[in-house]
Amino acid sequence: MLEARHVRLVVPEHAPTVRLDRWLATQGVVPSRSFVQRLIADGRVRVDGRPAAASLKIRPGQSVEVEVPPPEPAAARPQPIPLDVVYEDDDVIVINKPQGMVVHPAAGNREGTLVNALLFHAEKLSGIGGQERPGIVHRLDKGTSGLLVVAKNDAAHLSLTRQLSAKEARREYVAVVHGRVQADRGRIDAPIGRHPADRKRMAVVPGGRPAVTHYAVLERFPEYTYVQAALETGRTHQIRVHMAYIGHPVVGDPTYSRRRCPWNLAGQCLHARRLSFRHPRTGEWMTFEAPLPGHIEQVLDALRREARG
Repeated sequence: MLEARHVRLVVPEHAPTVRLDRWLATQGVVPSRSFVQRLIADGRVRVDGRPAAASLKIRPGQSVEVEVPPPEPAAARPQPIPLDVVYEDDDVIVINKPQGMVVHPAAGNREGTLVNALLFHAEKLSGIGGQERPGIVHRLDKGTSGLLVVAKNDAAHLSLTRQLSAKEARREYVAVVHGRVQADRGRIDAPIGRHPADRKRMAVVPGGRPAVTHYAVLERFPEYTYVQAALETGRTHQIRVHMAYIGHPVVGDPTYSRRRCPWNLAGQCLHARRLSFRHPRTGEWMTFEAPLPGHIEQVLDALRREARG
């Protein structure tokens, strides 16, 4: 039977005065701030021997003890769903996810997800993500295709999460967007949070979480633009929200675009084309690329034919 893992940290002398949950999320002990907050709420975090609140401001020299519970068994059932495995070893799996596949089980999508397929494919996955998200380090929307990395063990999960948080890992996307983007490249720095009127959507809102997207034009058409986008942060629906915010929503986006789409698409023209990270065990810098999926190729072919007249 797996046991809880106990970690003791000492706040360094020159640590900034920040909230306990914010500081602990950066220490590589747990995968996210929300995970830290759950541990604190369960009484599994003590400062100088006493239970502490998430909002406690840390001070140099304080002792922080964390009890990390053992991973929970996956709740999803394994299903023999084909996977496009780009790379796999004892620590990670890199998957080229097709458009239309949900990453993990949730209300309305209990089966047929990437997690169901992974549980059938792999003997072991990291349990840090909980019962519904074993191995899942980051996600792609159902209507977005492309690369994501999955952790087979907790050490790999923590390493990859730390790289994403530190902006060391790199994620590059391509998209077809409405309108003719004028600038050859740009930086969108706009905070993202829940839409004030529709809790199922995200939006650029005051007080939202910091979000930065870099984009560059790859090809222009009279009414559309083919762009490359790189994430500096990883907020929910970030590229889709940011491109709509600057007036260029992603083609086929059912949530953030009100513009007519002349093609019969099952989702948005957004593809995670390139993924780079350091291998959690060896430290080797690894880069993977996924070819454009058929639906984006078809849209670009149609736009190029139209542009040629």
